Amino acid sequence: MGYRDWKWWALWWNHLFLLWRTIDAQTRYSIPEEMEQGAVVGNLAKDLGLGLSVIYDRKLRVASEAGKQYFSVEAGKGELVVNDRIDRETLCGQSTSCVLPLQVVMENPLQLYRIEVEIRDVNDNSPSFLKSDHVIEIAESTVVGVRFPLESAEDPDVGSNGIKTYTLSKDDCFTLKVKEIENGRKIPELLLNKSLDREKKATHNLILTAMDGGSSVRSGTSKITVHVLDNNDNRPLFENSIYKVSVQENSANGSFVVTTKATDIDAGPNGEIEYSLGVHTPPAVLSLFHIDAVTGDVFLKKQLDHETQSSYRIDISAKDKGSPKMEGHCTVQVDVDDINDNAPEIVLTSKPSPVREDAPRGTVVALISARDLDSGDNGRVTLQLPKRSPFTLKPSFSDNYELVTSGSLDRESFSQYNIEITAIDSGSPPLSSRKTIPVSITDVNDNPPIFTQPSYNVYLKENGVPGSILYSVSAADVDFGENAKISYSILDSRVQDVSVSSYVYINSDNGSIYSMHSFDYEKLKVLQIQVQAKDQGSPSLSSNATVHVFILDQNDNAPAVIYPSSAALGSLSHQRMPRSAKAGHLVTKVTAVDADSGHNAWISYKLAEATDASLFAVNMYTGEVRTKRAVSEQDDSSQRLLIEIKDDGEPVQSATATVSILLEDGLHEPILDLRHKMPEPSKKTGRITLYLILSLASVSVLSLLTFLILAVKCVRNSRSSGSCCMGRTDCDDYKNPNRNLQIQLNTDGPIKYVEVLGGDMLSQSQSFRSCMSPMSPMSEYSDFTMIKPSSTTDFNEVISVLDASLPDSTWTFESQQVSTKRSTPSPIQSHHAYRRRPECIFHEKWNKDLLILHFLFWRWIKLFV
Repeated sequence: MGYRDWKWWALWWNHLFLLWRTIDAQTRYSIPEEMEQGAVVGNLAKDLGLGLSVIYDRKLRVASEAGKQYFSVEAGKGELVVNDRIDRETLCGQSTSCVLPLQVVMENPLQLYRIEVEIRDVNDNSPSFLKSDHVIEIAESTVVGVRFPLESAEDPDVGSNGIKTYTLSKDDCFTLKVKEIENGRKIPELLLNKSLDREKKATHNLILTAMDGGSSVRSGTSKITVHVLDNNDNRPLFENSIYKVSVQENSANGSFVVTTKATDIDAGPNGEIEYSLGVHTPPAVLSLFHIDAVTGDVFLKKQLDHETQSSYRIDISAKDKGSPKMEGHCTVQVDVDDINDNAPEIVLTSKPSPVREDAPRGTVVALISARDLDSGDNGRVTLQLPKRSPFTLKPSFSDNYELVTSGSLDRESFSQYNIEITAIDSGSPPLSSRKTIPVSITDVNDNPPIFTQPSYNVYLKENGVPGSILYSVSAADVDFGENAKISYSILDSRVQDVSVSSYVYINSDNGSIYSMHSFDYEKLKVLQIQVQAKDQGSPSLSSNATVHVFILDQNDNAPAVIYPSSAALGSLSHQRMPRSAKAGHLVTKVTAVDADSGHNAWISYKLAEATDASLFAVNMYTGEVRTKRAVSEQDDSSQRLLIEIKDDGEPVQSATATVSILLEDGLHEPILDLRHKMPEPSKKTGRITLYLILSLASVSVLSLLTFLILAVKCVRNSRSSGSCCMGRTDCDDYKNPNRNLQIQLNTDGPIKYVEVLGGDMLSQSQSFRSCMSPMSPMSEYSDFTMIKPSSTTDFNEVISVLDASLPDSTWTFESQQVSTKRSTPSPIQSHHAYRRRPECIFHEKWNKDLLILHFLFWRWIKLFV
């Protein structure tokens, strides 16, 4: 390797040594042009203070404002390396400074760094002349010292690598002079230092050499041929050696630029001048300008562009018509004035990232830069966003911005924003451009499922098929994806001490509710189900709705005869009646109840068969058996009645009761006979009677105290929530669960009974009736029948109390349920549940205290009956 090659490699490695500095948070590197692909520019990770893991995780990349990607980042080492061939002359032309601005972008979160890479010139271009041959004609009479401009060589390199000097081959008549003009440009001139003699030498052949100032000198040559002419010994001279003029870039084709003027002191053709553009004028200039050969006026051939080139230098030649021709030269400098003819441009440095709807203010969405090819105020750009936009632009540096959130976001209102950014320059008139940036909003689970209605009312007939669908609830969630997927479930609750899941189940996907078994209205009238709809977000959200299932009654229960007692005598009643009975005499009373409700529980009585149908009649509504006429001596002493009991349902359900009547002469009241037949009490019996009287007195006092306590509670309740008791019409609309009670004594002929009636607002009315059968001489006490509601519990304790107080009584407990519909009760209905049109209705379930009170009250009444 020679000394020259070694010197070049040393210079190259010297340029490879990276110089970087940080100014205003910017990193700058300096490298020579023409570096090999993959050459290291610098350790970007170290210079930016970033770890290698951060570079890899945050996907560090380099974006070039020049358009072509000349550099890249090696993620493994964090080094900035050359990605493509860099030709400084292509990038920066003849500019003395060549700096490539780079943007280093990192994601998650978005962050931008700006670095600069200075491209240093390398002497990789040789000087060159536009023409390899140059012919000059010089009159032999030309005086010594005259200079003739020669073609300047061009070298794309700059600085010391540009053209440094010219040399001329040796000649006795000519020497070379180099003139330096503006901007350091050097123009070679041929100096005549000895008079020419055409007869001795008519042609002079010279070699002009241009050399640059690089460490490895490069050169270019041009052949100059000088023809020596006779006569015309004066050349044209311009008034100015340099003409400066400014032209707006929007000047129309053919516009006047400048007038050049030259004079020649010769006479005749030797003094006539023709103007032309210099022979060395570049083709680009020839395509833009032309000159009038006679006047020297310069015109535009097509429109100029300040952004392409802001200044032009035009060589003008003036030749006379002498022989040989003489010529003069001048230079026209045309400066192109900028006008605002380029709209600003918006550049997305990074694509916008999706934003969560709960993103805080100041979240970076995208990186944006703005640029304008114009200069001065025409290139000063301002960015604007629409008013009331939840985004704003945060300036970064050097026309770079961050698009950040400035308000709350709601995906359910706007799932995507098309942000229109307007760029306006400061020119006159200003130009603008727009760019729409789509920003998608990702969903957050911030909305619970909402049912179509807060509660549902479902009406279901009893005795339905198990597994049938009851109802389908529906909820909607305005969120998206998994946050909007809904599953349904039934919240656990107790219905008659049984979990509600034993009654129904729900399809978790579509909200359909199915029955687990058939329902019995007589056991359950209203089923309340709490349904929950829960989404699958994280954390999940839910809402509840209430489904009220109202069981509708079907006529599935036949009337049940409670008197005569079916348990004791199989619905057969033996009655005695005196033959002296008149018409309308109450013989007995058949009592039946129906566990159904409404019309299905309306009972009617009918005399189906009779030994003598003309003697007895049955009241259709009350079941009272009375004589239709007076008993005669001819009537049979033994009468048998078959009474049919029907309800008002569809289909009709019925039952029968048989009454056997014995007609006797001289039959007196059972109680009077009993008293006459009772033996004289013994001493022991008197003592027992005394104890019994004391016990009954104690019970009476206790009953009175209980009534007083209930009265005080009723008064307190009436002050806070209205009245304690109300009429039937008021109870239909009554909403407060205040308790109401009616106890009434009925003594109709031989039938004596007490009725205690009550109801609640859930259409589950209960009534308690205590019935006493006609007294018989064979019994000291009457049969006592109590009807209780099926919903009352813990009756074993009550039964034990009652049995202890009245051991020789016969107690039976049956279910009676009465509908509280608003329809007017028929006479049949008023017979049992509403026999005396109760003034008060229960609004809660009975408890055992009230039942005991009922018994105590009956005992108290019985003392005086």
